[in-house]
Amino acid sequence: MSNDEKKKINVQEIKKYWLEEALEALNVADHLYEKNDNSYSLFFGHLAIEKLLKGLFVLKKGEHAPYIHNLQRFAEMMDIKLTDDQTEKLITITRFNLESRYPDQKRSFRKKCTKEFTENELKKIKDIFKWLKSMI
Repeated sequence: MSNDEKKKINVQEIKKYWLEEALEALNVADHLYEKNDNSYSLFFGHLAIEKLLKGLFVLKKGEHAPYIHNLQRFAEMMDIKLTDDQTEKLITITRFNLESRYPDQKRSFRKKCTKEFTENELKKIKDIFKWLKSMI
């Protein structure tokens, strides 16, 4: 078997895997929101978008997705045309990954994650999710 043959991947199978993972992460985000675990809800919202982008990457590039968490940069790696609004949403959602995982000592992000704030941000996450999913 040649090196090229070893590198080939089952694009449809891996895309399906990432799509299932993304849907599961979005479901967990909703469960966490229902339990008032708001900052972690947004963290899982980030994971949902990241996993959806990984599935899209596999589909577009025919290779395994890179280990990257910056959603805007990830989309740009695939030449996805972003509006200013989509760019801003991806930047914001990327921050949820960092701010949830590495809170400051004042826990300022967690305090910011009121029910209303989290609900609004989850809506933005779901809008981006729907848009990206339409490409798969």
